[in-house]
Amino acid sequence: MGGEERESRERRANGASAVRRGAPDRPRVRLDLPRVPRRTFWPEYDPEAFGRLSEKIARFLGTGRFIVWMTVVVIVWIGWNVLAPGHLRFDEFPFIFLTLALSLQASYAAPLILLAQNRQADRDRVTQEQDRKQNERSIADTEYLTREIAALRLGLGEVATRDWIRSELEDLLRDLELRQMVEAESDERDR
Repeated sequence: MGGEERESRERRANGASAVRRGAPDRPRVRLDLPRVPRRTFWPEYDPEAFGRLSEKIARFLGTGRFIVWMTVVVIVWIGWNVLAPGHLRFDEFPFIFLTLALSLQASYAAPLILLAQNRQADRDRVTQEQDRKQNERSIADTEYLTREIAALRLGLGEVATRDWIRSELEDLLRDLELRQMVEAESDERDR
């Protein structure tokens, strides 16, 4: 068995039905496996991890604990820079460094809060879509059951119920009694 035959069999076993002529041998691309990631110069990050982190920060910024801690920090900052000896003060009266720190905190907090709101809006949109589909299924099921109950009512209208049979039998009994009375009277007259 030659090398060419073995190569031909291997290609057929791998799913190749024809030999590519003139094409360099390269590995067959499998569509059922993900591609191997390429190395890039740029750092990679998980956008979902960043989104989760921003949501955690936004949740913390919306708590009373954050407001209490922020108030304590500002009071200590101002107290230190007003009451401490002159050579230990790091931010004099107009508190420019405090203003800068609060502005920096606000400039980072706003986009993080917006990112968290956008992620929440996306989750709400998916939830609303699922709820809408569930409601459509419930409406379809309700309509189906309504049609089935209507069909059963129509079918029951044609079914003999116990009360109907009883009333029919009572009517027949009355008819028989009347016939017997009429026959008895006609027999008496005939005599």
